[in-house]
Amino acid sequence: MRILFISSTRIGDAVLSTGLLDHLARKHPDARFTIVCGRVAEGVFRRMPQLERLIAIEKRRYSLHWLEIWGALAFTRWDLVVDLRASAIAWLLWTRERRVIQGGRRPGHRLTHLAALLGVSPPPLPVTWTAPEDVARAASLLPAGRPWLVLGPTANWHRKVWPAERFAELALRLTAPDGALPGAGIAILGGPGDQERSMATPVLTALPQALDLVGKLDLPEVAAVMARTAIFIGNDSGLMHLAAAAGAPTLGLFGPTPSDEYGPAGPKARAVLADGAPGHGAMEDLPLARVLDTAATLLGEAARVPA
Repeated sequence: MRILFISSTRIGDAVLSTGLLDHLARKHPDARFTIVCGRVAEGVFRRMPQLERLIAIEKRRYSLHWLEIWGALAFTRWDLVVDLRASAIAWLLWTRERRVIQGGRRPGHRLTHLAALLGVSPPPLPVTWTAPEDVARAASLLPAGRPWLVLGPTANWHRKVWPAERFAELALRLTAPDGALPGAGIAILGGPGDQERSMATPVLTALPQALDLVGKLDLPEVAAVMARTAIFIGNDSGLMHLAAAAGAPTLGLFGPTPSDEYGPAGPKARAVLADGAPGHGAMEDLPLARVLDTAATLLGEAARVPA
């Protein structure tokens, strides 16, 4: 069986789509999958066991990239085409069955929209795939013997970024002797590029003892790191979704983006919102005390839930 799965160009949306992909893989254990996604998101899918081909979208003027992708896919007879981009390409391929998501925004969490495409209920949670070498790298970076607090102070939009000084104060209070995570190591994660580095630098400067992992890991290694963390706390970002998918206790910080649509989805995930109307708040209006209290609650809940 040959299944074509067209996912997102962004990391966060790509991670959210992994639950649907994992559902299909479990339902069709002998199927081989071709996945189309954005270049930055390909690491989300690289370790999938049933992956036959991974095609990264390189955007071109006049949407000519879709013509190239069609050329790479047109001569295969597909059993199922799942298109999460609402593109035209799914209608230009030979397939026994096609499922194309409805375009535009609508109420409800993204996972619910994805699950409805295949009539799956409840919506399957996102997953991560890693290889032994990813797990080994993570273990060398975050060795056992003490818990690890991982912070994600970056995002793809400056308005989604919580103030750096609050991230630093949060880490110091949580890891203090009387904190919720006493003696924990601190690691800072972020993506590659100057923008991510500039967002993370003030937090790294304020926490010189922290492990700097900004731009130094690929996505399967990040997923393996997340699986070792006591808690991940970060802005609404692809890293937040990856942490939740890896099963880490995950606290997503939200202001100007809707948590009811893009909140972290995982067995130990929670969102905390800034003051103001949901999806319209300012990150400066998210108090440190609220994040501290929610983190402590989440850590307590996670301790009572089997791994």
